[in-house]
Amino acid sequence: MRARCSLVVNGRAVRCSTGDTPLEAALAEGMIAPVPGLHGVNLLGQGAGPAARRSQGRRGREAPAPLPDVPESRPAEHAPARAPQERPRQATLKGTLTEVRRLGPGILEVVATLTRRPLHEPGQQFTVTLPGLPPMALSPTLRVDGAAEINEAVFHLPRDPDGDGTDTLAPGGEVRLKGPTGRSHYRPGGGRLVLAATGAGFGPIWAIARAARYIEPERDMALSIGAPDALDLYMRESLDWLRATGVGRIVLCAERGRQRPPDVRPGPVGAHLPQLRASDVIHVAGDIGTVGAVQALAGAVGARCYPIVVG
Repeated sequence: MRARCSLVVNGRAVRCSTGDTPLEAALAEGMIAPVPGLHGVNLLGQGAGPAARRSQGRRGREAPAPLPDVPESRPAEHAPARAPQERPRQATLKGTLTEVRRLGPGILEVVATLTRRPLHEPGQQFTVTLPGLPPMALSPTLRVDGAAEINEAVFHLPRDPDGDGTDTLAPGGEVRLKGPTGRSHYRPGGGRLVLAATGAGFGPIWAIARAARYIEPERDMALSIGAPDALDLYMRESLDWLRATGVGRIVLCAERGRQRPPDVRPGPVGAHLPQLRASDVIHVAGDIGTVGAVQALAGAVGARCYPIVVG
């Protein structure tokens, strides 16, 4: 038998080796070309580049590669790998302390005018350096009446009457902010929004509550706001605004204070929360004791709880 023979493919004479199939002969003559397929294996079809002019005879060809030797698919060609979610980029902002106001015996309101707008979500924190004080984690908020300029940072600051340096704060000093940090910020959607705060922790809670009333005016909301002393319940103007927008359950409480008004209940914030449900979304801000107590109550019913420690 002759080693080579003639074959006609689509009206064209093709010389091939004995034992070749018509498809193999057409590949050898460059009439069709292989196309790269899955796992690096060549598929037969209309390709961009022709195959080699002549293929090896059947007897001289290599055996097919076993399955373990087939190259794995590359994610870039078929299913691009998802990049890990990037953390929000932190920025360092500079500004000037422009206002210092005492809201209560243990609370200060400080306002910094910055060179550019701070970008953050309600409830996030910045590492704030105020004149004469060590860096501290504070959440930007609003003035008690809800006012704030876009290039301002307003903070509610706990004040230690025994002397922690806060009494030396005065307008004109340099302020630095680095952030934002934290993952306890306001998230639209979900179940009832339960907000709890004590002392200066009302600052971030006020920012969350006000944002929620604008973004989700129909969402059910309940607030429990407290202070160690009834004189530090400085947020009545803010709570009046929330009531006017439809928030029905707002409870004020104080752990001590002879001058406690009739609408202020005795005891800590944790004792005056609404009956919690697993579907609730809870934000709590304040001292570590209050935050821990509310977290425990939320965990007992399986509710989501976002803590913000202040002071």
